[in-house]
Amino acid sequence: MFQDEQEKNTITIPKSKTQNEKQGVNFMTIQDLFGQPLRAVNIGLEGFAESLKSQGAEVLHVDWRPPLAGYVELTHTKDGVDIDLANVEAVNRIRSGRPMLAGMGIAREVIPGFDERMILHAGPPITWERMCGPQRGAVMGAVVYEGWAESYEQAAEMAAAGEITFDPCHHHHTVGPMAGIVSPSMPVFIVENATAGADSEHPTVTYGTQNEGLGRVLRYGAYGDDVLKRLKWMEETLYPTLKAALQETGPIDLRSIIAQALHMGDEVHNRNRAATSLFIRQIAPALLQRRITKQSAEEVLRFIDSNDHFFLNLSMAAIKAMLEPAEGIEGCTLVTVMARNGTDFGIRVAGMPDRWFTAPAPVVEGLWLPGYTAADANPDIGDSSITETGGVGGFAMAAAPAIVRFVGGTSSLALQVTQEMYQITAGEHEQFTVPVLNFRGTPLGIDVRKVMQTGILPFINTGIAHKEPGVGMVGAGLVRAPKQCFEEAFKQITQMNE
Repeated sequence: MFQDEQEKNTITIPKSKTQNEKQGVNFMTIQDLFGQPLRAVNIGLEGFAESLKSQGAEVLHVDWRPPLAGYVELTHTKDGVDIDLANVEAVNRIRSGRPMLAGMGIAREVIPGFDERMILHAGPPITWERMCGPQRGAVMGAVVYEGWAESYEQAAEMAAAGEITFDPCHHHHTVGPMAGIVSPSMPVFIVENATAGADSEHPTVTYGTQNEGLGRVLRYGAYGDDVLKRLKWMEETLYPTLKAALQETGPIDLRSIIAQALHMGDEVHNRNRAATSLFIRQIAPALLQRRITKQSAEEVLRFIDSNDHFFLNLSMAAIKAMLEPAEGIEGCTLVTVMARNGTDFGIRVAGMPDRWFTAPAPVVEGLWLPGYTAADANPDIGDSSITETGGVGGFAMAAAPAIVRFVGGTSSLALQVTQEMYQITAGEHEQFTVPVLNFRGTPLGIDVRKVMQTGILPFINTGIAHKEPGVGMVGAGLVRAPKQCFEEAFKQITQMNE
């Protein structure tokens, strides 16, 4: 029996052998033991950690997930190829790439395999019947822009009747943001990988359109007189002016611009302010040459200066040029394409470069432009996730914490995302580094095996288009790639190597 109330609340806990010898057994109250500040380790769902933090607890969060369904350890192909060594080769090819802006041209004249009545689009293959609203809207706008139809209604009828051929941009070494539409008359940038040049075993040339800006633009599915007027100005003024300037400057090192921009707060997907400014510095002196009129030079400089996203299309083509030399490496399990068409999300793997693995396009969690809500949003869309595939964009958000003002989240999330992506990649960039991480290289080479093993899915920041054709941009946000793509790719890899 306890003798008094104090004894009821007292337990005997030996503090140490030395203390016991000197002082005998020491007494500690239950309040002393359980009334201390709570320190917790949270494993798995981050929501539990946030709940503890809100109550004043000190929490260490460990982002752990169980392996995805179907995961088995895979180290060699059935022919004995060491997969890790194949992936090392791929990483070396990618990070040694040096994409150079070599010039400009008209799509039908420079892009391989571009037929006269063809329109390229973002994401994996898709038919008109399955196209989402914004991609249909962009197609309708492009058909009228080309002069194939006199109205947008007629353009839709032509597309539905099979009078237009559709093909993914990625099938033609091309990338297009959002709807990703490239039609024959559109001007495109020409990007050459200097490391994988014409004399190399892996020559690489990629293409990308000029960036229109944000809001009511074709790539977000908008169409109308204002959209077509801008496209025609880009064709008739912006394109010839930039082409003449590039002939004066010679090839521009896009890798260098990206590397500098990462140190200036960009991640070159949804934040391109620094990269666009650096590009202006490169071309501004060349715009003063005699062949370019003062009016054209002023219009071009004003347009690029007012469009912080202008460099996006260049960064996409640059990263595409760096990734392509990895395609075709036997046994390689690294992802070389992540792309969305607003209906499907698709990936391609280096060891199977001609095969798409698809899943329904996910819905983006975003920040909305005034007057719009999540109910207006189309699922994820665009080829711009090539940036994440190549180790920048969402994978480099730690270098661009201010981006959360545009896509949502917090600055701590930006840091967390980059650190998390190291767990699913095979290497790190040497040229693209993150100052806040002591200039550590950004995560490079999404390994399908590691995605399956960790359950961690690639993180993407992105723009959001209205679900109806003709409207345009409604916001920007954050999303993860769907797991089904990786499960299907891994299933195919394991079956090939049984």
